[in-house]
Amino acid sequence: MTLIVCATLLMLVLFTIGVHMAVAMAVCGALLVLFASGVPLNVIAQNAFTSVDSFALVAIPFFIWTGDLMMRGRIATVIVELIGTIARAIRGGLAVTVLLACVFFAAISGSSVATAAAVGASSVESLKKEGYPPRFAAALAAVGGTLGVMIPPSLSFIVIGAVVGLPVDKLFLAGILPGLLEAFLLIVTAYVISRRYSYGVVTSRPDFCGFARKMPPALPALVMPVLILGSIYGGFFTPTEVSAIALVYAIFLGVIVYRSATLGDVWRSGQNAVMQSCMIFLVIIGGNILSFMLTRLGIGADIAAFFRESGMTKAQFLFMVNVLLFILGGPLEGISMIVLTAPIVFPIGMALGVDPIHLAVIYVANVEIATLTPPIGLNLFVMAGIAKMPVGEVIRGVTPFWFARFFALMLITYIPEISLFLVR
Repeated sequence: MTLIVCATLLMLVLFTIGVHMAVAMAVCGALLVLFASGVPLNVIAQNAFTSVDSFALVAIPFFIWTGDLMMRGRIATVIVELIGTIARAIRGGLAVTVLLACVFFAAISGSSVATAAAVGASSVESLKKEGYPPRFAAALAAVGGTLGVMIPPSLSFIVIGAVVGLPVDKLFLAGILPGLLEAFLLIVTAYVISRRYSYGVVTSRPDFCGFARKMPPALPALVMPVLILGSIYGGFFTPTEVSAIALVYAIFLGVIVYRSATLGDVWRSGQNAVMQSCMIFLVIIGGNILSFMLTRLGIGADIAAFFRESGMTKAQFLFMVNVLLFILGGPLEGISMIVLTAPIVFPIGMALGVDPIHLAVIYVANVEIATLTPPIGLNLFVMAGIAKMPVGEVIRGVTPFWFARFFALMLITYIPEISLFLVR
């Protein structure tokens, strides 16, 4: 136990001085291997290799590359303009349009940051011109971007599938209804706020003629979510195979159809995807080494025994999981949070009768909240940069949407059928 306490204190020190999460976990795991009796040093290399030796993880760089290409140029603008021809007939119509555009980009990028950046870059100025406060305009893309974590193809679901050993296609399917529920609650919140403060310009009626004019240029982009989800659930391809097909289609759209990217852009986008993927893989490697040693030293078994002997119910356990993930969501980003805790939490949950697919969706819902939680909250910093305002102003704009976020989390946590209906 003394060894575990020392490793924990060391990790806290490394976090405090700014050491990256992947390095901190790997160092602490390696030191546990070094000082624990009966553990050969070669387990470090073995765990480093096996943790990323997964066919499912191959999808990560492809989906990141696809999302980066789709957010370039006028694709986001085309989608926003198409939806806006109908939605602007109601008060707050442009705000609703932005959130619906986030749903679309979530279904092709798998990333919260990519969704927020793509939609935010094409909508913030338009929102300001229609009288929306700057912090509200930035907040819309920040909270809408979180849908990229829940709606498939979600990178977080891919990581959970690889770390815990769950089928990624079922995780994707489980995220559809919760993602749509969250989108609905965010849209209702934006509509209520816009109506309360008379934000935005209202057109006399939906512009169906404008919709018909803008549909042809938008149609090639609209095919992308159908291509991804239809290919998976039609049984034609695995999620990893679809990620490669989606990339080829994204290159076709960017270079040939919309001419929003050059071959040089494709190459630079690929380099960015490789760098981001390497960071994710390093986090997975570090977390796997650490979790292996925690399991080897019996920490996971001791915690599981404690929960069983305490007579804790599933509802109480899920509440504690939400509290734990909310606390960790401040100092840690989502992937690190998953890799660090999932190998311990999932076995305990399953021992208490919690469906692992349902628990995975709860995890991802908390990762969404973490992207809006200071001091790390990535979406806050992305939108502060795009909107050219202090992060504090973005946080003020996001605050009303927290109620919708936590209400959705409670529904997802205590109504398992929201996550499991399509899976079953």
